[in-house]
Amino acid sequence: MKAFTYERASSPTAAAAIIARNPNAKLIAGGTNLLDLMKLQIETPTHLVDVNGLELDRIEKTDEGGLRIGALVRNTDLAADKAVRKDYPLLSRALLAGASGQLRNKATTAGNLLQRTRCPYFYDTNQACNKRLPGSGCAALHGFSKQLAVVGASESCIATHPSDMAVAMRALDATVDTVKADGRTRSIPLELLYKAPGTTPHVETTLERGEVITSVTLPKPIGGTQVYRKVRDRASYAFALVSVAAVVQRDGSGRVALGGVAYKPWREAKAEAQLGSGAKAVIGTLLADAKPTEHNAFKVTLAERALASILAEARS
Repeated sequence: MKAFTYERASSPTAAAAIIARNPNAKLIAGGTNLLDLMKLQIETPTHLVDVNGLELDRIEKTDEGGLRIGALVRNTDLAADKAVRKDYPLLSRALLAGASGQLRNKATTAGNLLQRTRCPYFYDTNQACNKRLPGSGCAALHGFSKQLAVVGASESCIATHPSDMAVAMRALDATVDTVKADGRTRSIPLELLYKAPGTTPHVETTLERGEVITSVTLPKPIGGTQVYRKVRDRASYAFALVSVAAVVQRDGSGRVALGGVAYKPWREAKAEAQLGSGAKAVIGTLLADAKPTEHNAFKVTLAERALASILAEARS
């Protein structure tokens, strides 16, 4: 790990200002992803800005009947919150499917959304990776790609986003609240937070330099049967090969978001309109543009079967 300096931010705006003026600075909260990347010298910040003291660790009701989740709320606390378990069980289940208890105790809401890919070629500094070193190529394109994307990828990158929480939040229509160095705020629909890889896969989000996530807002509860199904190589501490976040209403309508298949949680309204026709129709529409490799073509079938089991459970 390379040497770095450290300071504690006094406010979200102050943290944003520090990051804005120092391109080699990084925010640190739980550190469950960043510290690993620093040890491997994939991330090499020269300055760390500690945001743990900013009192962004609250879960509060909004005036509209939804829920505002502070950026520093730990995954364990969010999964256990009474309002989340009652009104947004999909989110609680997704959180508990991620990582391990020890990591969930440290990992934060914002950090979970912004965690970087677990593509093995990204983590192997001997391999070409445009996400790690822009312009170096993508070894995954002609490598072993079982874990990687089947849709939304490009000739520059086929990495997937690893978050379970983000998949559930996408199905729940979450928005991400931010502040900039000059104090201006904005709310970004989660669907617009992540950037397609295109030719610049190292630019992963639509956040501007010096823009800091302060909270995530969920709209008022939508009810229905909410299920998060994660299929992985082992029962714990493994990232999804495919995950499905689904909300099924009594009238047969609902929402479906997929994880483990793209650079972001994958959801489309036109696919959800097919719910009455069954899992095959939904996945056929949702993954209509899929371009799987020989190693991960199974993900299309796996997604269909996972959704079929959820629909059967919801309707039983």
